[in-house]
Amino acid sequence: MPIHLRWGDLDAFNHVNNTSMLKLLEEARVRAFWRPAAGEDAPPTAVLDSGVEHGALTLIARQEIEYLLPVPYQRHPLDVQMWFGNLGGSSMEVCYEVWSPREGGEQRLYARSSAIVVMVDADSGRPRRLSDQQRAAWQPYVGEPIAYARRR
Repeated sequence: MPIHLRWGDLDAFNHVNNTSMLKLLEEARVRAFWRPAAGEDAPPTAVLDSGVEHGALTLIARQEIEYLLPVPYQRHPLDVQMWFGNLGGSSMEVCYEVWSPREGGEQRLYARSSAIVVMVDADSGRPRRLSDQQRAAWQPYVGEPIAYARRR
């Protein structure tokens, strides 16, 4: 998923700030999985109707990120690769790898991340099962979860 940087994503050290990286991953997740408005292009994984008006919310239960290289400002979009580490009953593990732009020659891996996203009923606040349509659209993209570097 190509995601463009904004000048405001940089910090005083002239690279993408750690909190900005999480916002870039959120943008990639929304573009990849949320159903588009009429006339918008979207991948086949964009089957999620989320929001109070749809009766469903998506909440982040856990998020982890491993920064591997500083991300400098660049005009070409980052290449955010996504897949599912797991599809549960009402949750999914979204995995990410953030790569340098494809246009820049040899790609460099900047970061890897995962997020546990829980589907929640907007009225009750209780977990809501993934639909058959969501499961069918996402199952082909289930792979190995992120293997993080060893923690101390």
